[in-house]
Formats: sequence, C-alpha cells, structure tokens
Amino acid sequence: MYRPGDVLRVSCPDTPATVTCVSRDHIGLDWPWWRRDPDCDWIHWNGQVALPLATTPGDRSLFRTDPPPDRLTTGDTCVVGIPPTVVHVIRVDRFDPPLETGRLPRPTVCVTVLEAGVARDPEPGEFDEQGEEFYPEDDIPLVCELLLRPYAFLEPGDEIADAAGRAWRFDGPWEWWPFDGGEPGTPVWPLTLLARKGGPLVPGPVARATATGSHTAEAARWRALTRVRPPGGAGS
Repeated sequence: MYRPGDVLRVSCPDTPATVTCVSRDHIGLDWPWWRRDPDCDWIHWNGQVALPLATTPGDRSLFRTDPPPDRLTTGDTCVVGIPPTVVHVIRVDRFDPPLETGRLPRPTVCVTVLEAGVARDPEPGEFDEQGEEFYPEDDIPLVCELLLRPYAFLEPGDEIADAAGRAWRFDGPWEWWPFDGGEPGTPVWPLTLLARKGGPLVPGPVARATATGSHTAEAARWRALTRVRPPGGAGS
C-alpha cells in the first residue's frame, strides 16, 4: 500500500462519458465508473462529477477530456482519462468501517496526491483540501507505478540510531523526531535499526542500505522526480 512520500506515475485509460454541463469554472460529466450506493440514506449522488477547468498544476484535476472542455457543450460525448502523470503522495487515510460516499464500492483507503511541481502547503488550514483524492479499491481503472519510495527500508514507527550518536523515531521520510529533546533535524548515515513494532528486529538491511549515501542524497532523488523541495526543506 502507498504511504506519504511515495512518488508515483498514474494514468487512466480514456473512457467515453457524456457532458452534463459546462460552466465558467467546471465541466460536469456523467461519471463512467462509479455506482450509486442504494444503502446510503444521507448522501444521494447524482451520478455526475465536476472537473475544474483550471489549467495550472495544483488547481487542475489530473483527469482530462478529449476534446478539451472549451470545445464541448452539454450533451456532447467525449472521453475522460488521465495521461501518464508523476505525482507524490501527501496523505493516506484509512476507514474502518468503510467510508460512506454515496457511491460504491465504499472505500477503506483514500490516497491524496499532488502533481509534480506542486509543493505541500507548509501550513495547511483546518480544512485542508490540497491535492486530489483517489480510492485504490474503487472502479476507476487507475494504473499506478511506484517510481520512488524514499527510505523504503524503514517502516513508520521505527526507532534508529545514526552515525552521530542520536536516536530517532521515523514517521516518514521527512518526519524525524529525536529522542534527546534536541533540535529537530535529519539523521546522519549509516543508520542502525533499534526497534520495530509488529515485526522481528532485523537490523542488517537498514545498515546495508545506509552504508553509503546520505539523507541529503535521498532527498535529492525525491526532488528530481517531484520538482519540489521536501516538506520543511528537508535535505535542501
């Protein structure tokens, strides 16, 4: 499953759809993939999805229509899909019981992504609507290729010691918390795995993966694909 920091290439094959409306700000489509949820009595989905007409990364949807919206009117038929696009994951939410959305299937996981070139807001508001949400279990035939998982050899919650003698908790590639109460920062490679919840302690893979390289180099690989600085300027 995906986790924050992952860099993906996503795409979706073009699928026929009917235009239900075109306004100054969005185009409405009879969505070709989802189904109404007859057992959801508080959300009554009308079968349509509105896509913004914005063309700048961060404001536009990853979905595109062909012909483009400026050549479409209500009642026209088009195709809708996602051309191969590099994105980075900023949030993963899990739901138990599955989330009621008015559509089927009800999701248990939601992945929020930003297009390459778009940075995470360093101070998100109370209602953080940045990014585009995807439900990996739904009927949209997304193709997702994992291009990079920084610190793939660690699991969230791992406790490690670095070459400078500091102990850290790893909550994600750009979320490191020192146990000594000192200034936050990033670990100095090589790293030693001290504790891992939910599994046996096997420190060898972590030591081998960090025998060469550095946090800065790991961040640089991520930055080359996403075209933005890691959150908080990590590795910059």
